[in-house]
Amino acid sequence: MAQKPTFVILLNMETQKIWKQFNEELYFFILKKVKNEAATNDIFQNTFLKIHKNLHQLKEEEKIKAWVFQIARNEIANFFKQESVYVATTKEANEINTESYQNICCFDTFINQLPLIYKEPIELVYLKGKKQNEVSEILDISLANVKARIRRAKDILKKNFNECCKYELDKNGSLIGEPNCSKCN
Repeated sequence: MAQKPTFVILLNMETQKIWKQFNEELYFFILKKVKNEAATNDIFQNTFLKIHKNLHQLKEEEKIKAWVFQIARNEIANFFKQESVYVATTKEANEINTESYQNICCFDTFINQLPLIYKEPIELVYLKGKKQNEVSEILDISLANVKARIRRAKDILKKNFNECCKYELDKNGSLIGEPNCSKCN
């Protein structure tokens, strides 16, 4: 059996030492920032992979904590960049042309009748063009909560359009047809 070079053994021992010293604090630091356990686990793992891979670059051992947490902050930033790219891609795929919806029967009325907790995220995302991450910060709620409120608002709007204006939904869940509404006719 071939013996590992001494340098690799020392590197592994140093990584284990860093793990023992910082793993809990680092995990909860990441969790506090991303508020998602699965994402935290991924970021945590990537952070320690980078620590292990770049340990030889650490010049001053007394700055190890700052170095470790900076790697974690960079990984968190990478996660949010990927998340915003995903949100932007999804938004492009589901882009809503608000001008064309302004002409839809009862559009403004139904938006204004939404409960405030649903109205705010809908207006910020679809009428003002904000990213869902931004809306989360503006409203001081989690991203998952923003998504849930938007989904519920859409359900309410679809129901209202279907009941009042007799629009129908196609196989993709989009409104189709001509309005047949006593309010508009």
